[in-house]
Amino acid sequence: QAEAEVAAQKAAVEQAKLNLDYATVRAPIAGRIGRALVTEGALVGRTEATHMATIQQLDPIYADFTQSVTEVNDMKRALSDGNLRRVSPDAASVRLLFDDGSAYAFPGRLLFSDVTVDPGTAKVMLRGEFPNPKSELLPGMYVRVVIEEAIDIDGIAVPAQAVQRTDSGVSAVFVVNDSDRAILQPVRVGRTIGGRVTIEDGLKPGYRIVVDGFQKFTPGERVKPVPWSPINQASAG
Repeated sequence: QAEAEVAAQKAAVEQAKLNLDYATVRAPIAGRIGRALVTEGALVGRTEATHMATIQQLDPIYADFTQSVTEVNDMKRALSDGNLRRVSPDAASVRLLFDDGSAYAFPGRLLFSDVTVDPGTAKVMLRGEFPNPKSELLPGMYVRVVIEEAIDIDGIAVPAQAVQRTDSGVSAVFVVNDSDRAILQPVRVGRTIGGRVTIEDGLKPGYRIVVDGFQKFTPGERVKPVPWSPINQASAG
């Protein structure tokens, strides 16, 4: 009889543990929970889901933004060609800027998966994933996403105004040779970034180019070169 009572008590303990498990709701993700949406003692349905609270994952955290279909395709080609900085073979590196312009300390990665086109705006929703160990980023914050491009240490970029168009439509730059003569040099231009144009072919490091004052000389004429500064130009204007 004593053994039967012990077994019954053990069964009661196991049943109590099971009942306690039923009363405990475990979150499938780690994050920060908001306010409770049900009060203590309220009936929670067993056959249908009851929204009890909202848990938001903070680390990692996601930043959603939109781009046009053309821009998305350009980014995919740039990633494939190695023109975007990578954090993994299939993910580009992205950074965040807060609404005050300050930069978020931790870089993230751009996710191209599960993208769909909004038929109303022809825009694509993209997502950046960022580590958030200090919980500096919170759901609903306004941020700007910056896609980091690969750095070409041998690349040449010139002020956009230095690039001229010949009568035949060819891009060219006036190069000042060793005799201080302005020679029109055909070039192959690349992308325009921040008011500067990348030169893919036609110029070499150390070349002196003409940035303004084109009305003061003709091709092949001797010039008097002086250092150019965008600050000085803005002051003169």
